[in-house]
This record gives sequence, structure tokens and C-alpha cells, in this order.
Amino acid sequence: MRSGVSLSERSFTLILWLVAVAFAVFLIGLGSLVVGDLPEVEHRYTLEQFLDPGKSQATAAALKEVRRERGDNQQQTDQAQLALDAARSASAAARETFANWLKTRDTTQRVDQDPDLVARTQQLDALKAAERTVEERLEALAQADLDLAQKQSALMAEDSEERAAAQQKLQAAESTQELRVFGYRLAVTLPLLVLAGWLLLKRRNTRNWPFVWGFALAAAFAFFVELVPYLPSYGGYVHYGVGVVVTLVAGRAAINALHAHRERQRIAEARPDEERRTEIATDQALLRLAKKVCPGCERPVDVASPNANFCPHCGIGLFERCPACDHRKSMFERFCSACGSRGGHAALGQA
Repeated sequence: MRSGVSLSERSFTLILWLVAVAFAVFLIGLGSLVVGDLPEVEHRYTLEQFLDPGKSQATAAALKEVRRERGDNQQQTDQAQLALDAARSASAAARETFANWLKTRDTTQRVDQDPDLVARTQQLDALKAAERTVEERLEALAQADLDLAQKQSALMAEDSEERAAAQQKLQAAESTQELRVFGYRLAVTLPLLVLAGWLLLKRRNTRNWPFVWGFALAAAFAFFVELVPYLPSYGGYVHYGVGVVVTLVAGRAAINALHAHRERQRIAEARPDEERRTEIATDQALLRLAKKVCPGCERPVDVASPNANFCPHCGIGLFERCPACDHRKSMFERFCSACGSRGGHAALGQA
């Protein structure tokens, strides 16, 4: 795209750059949705998919039964504990009553109360026996709970081993799936990046350049930014590797372009002055002169000096005297800015 100096061209250029940026923004939004939704083409793995159904169900059923039995055992233990507390209370109350009765008997020294002593002693023995029966029942329940706890621990250990093995299979499957999804994303973004590079090389100076630049910006953003959150552990090598290749290709192209430009410049400087001026656009030449560089070789020139009429580097003519008013004017100006007459060299038909 040629550099213009008119206000309208600058305005249109700015508008076209805004179009390029807007086009890139919409493409980036669309690309982010596509890249983010690519995992939907794969089904989600679950841990249960990698468990042995028969073995897993049997272990789960056994654990469920053991937990139920331990629950029943706990209920029986709670009831037996209440019964033991009641038996101990009754036994304690009976012993207290018996102790009071003994004090009374010792005071009165009545022999006729001996049968009562035997009966009361037997009653205490019966209460103690009942208390011991409940204690034995609690001991049995505790032993049963211990056996069930050991069985539950063994089943849980077996279940943990099964799940650990299944977890390893799940991780392997997810890693493979992650590789496939990354391949999908790479298959979408990498060709876009290659296409963007080709468009920049071949179509960046066409009339549709805003869309070329917009597409290139979107493709670069999709590959170097949108792809980052989805990179697997090894994805960085691909990401930066492609970046290195793109940089090498672009750098090599820039180096070749520089050498080609120097060669064209060398050939151009050997051609006649007037022929070279006809190939430089008027607005481009005037813009370069305003920047105090030669329109032909773009090297610095002293345009303020009244005697600097030719470039000291390439020899191209820069200034002349107007044939009508003798005003010093640029050879690239079609008309004299002092009198408005057509210039001699500018009348050669520069574009």
C-alpha cells in the first residue's frame, strides 16, 4: 500500500485498519469457541469404566453387608450397655439395702433373721450373675464387631487396590485422549497459521489487505495464545518449536527481501535519472523528501541546502528551477507551488 499524504486517504487507511482489527476480533472469538469445544468430540472417561464389574460389585455388596452387620451389632451393643447399666444400678441398690439390713441385724443380734440373710445373699448373687451375663454379652458383641471391622478393613483394602489399578488405566486413557484432542486443536490452528503466512506473503498488498491482516492476526492469536491453556505437558515443545520455525522462515524471508532490495537498488542507481524518477509515485517522493531522505535510495539528504539538487548517494535529481518563475521546486512535483505552471521533469508522467 502506497504512502499517501491526503487527509482522505489517511482517513480511509485508518478505517481499513479498524476493519482489519474488527475482523481479527470476531475471528478470534469464533476460533476460541471452536478450540474450546473440540474436546466435546471425545467421550468423558470415568473410573467405573476401568473396574472389573463382577469383582467390583461383589466387593461393594460385601462391604455393604459388613457395614449393615456392624450397624446391627452397634444397636445390640447400645441395648446391652443400657441393660448392663440397669443391672449394675439394681445390684448397687441391693447391696446398699443389704448393708443397711446387716447393720440392723448386728444391732439386734436376732438369730431368727438368719434365713433372711441367706435369701438376701442369694438375691445379691442372682443380681451379680445377671450383671455378669450382660457383660459377657457385651464382650461377645465387641468381639463380633472387631471381627467385622477386620473384615471391613480387608474388603476396603481390596477395593482400594482395585480402584488404584483402575485409576492408572484411567490416567493412561485420559493421556491418550488429551493427545488426540491436542492433535485436533493443532490440526485446526496450525493450517490457519500457515495460510495466514502465505496470505501475508502473497496478498498483503492487494485491495483486500485489511482482511488478510485481520485473518493473520486471528490465526497468530489462536495458535500462540488460544492454544496455551490446552497444551499438554509436551505441548510446549510443539508450541515453541513451531514458533522457532515460523521465526526462522520469516527471518529468512526478511533477509532475502533485504538483499533483493539492495540488489534492485544497485541496478536502479545505474539507470538514467529521468527513468528512475518515472517509477516513483509523486506523493511517495514528496513524503520521503519531507522526511529528509532521498526518494530513490531513502538515504539522508540535506534538503534545506539550496545547492542540494541531487542525491549525493545515488545521483537522482531532487530539485530544479521552475522554467516559468525560476522558483526552486522538487523535480517530483507536477506543478510549481509558486506559479502553478507544469514543471519540466514532472511532466514526464509520474504516477
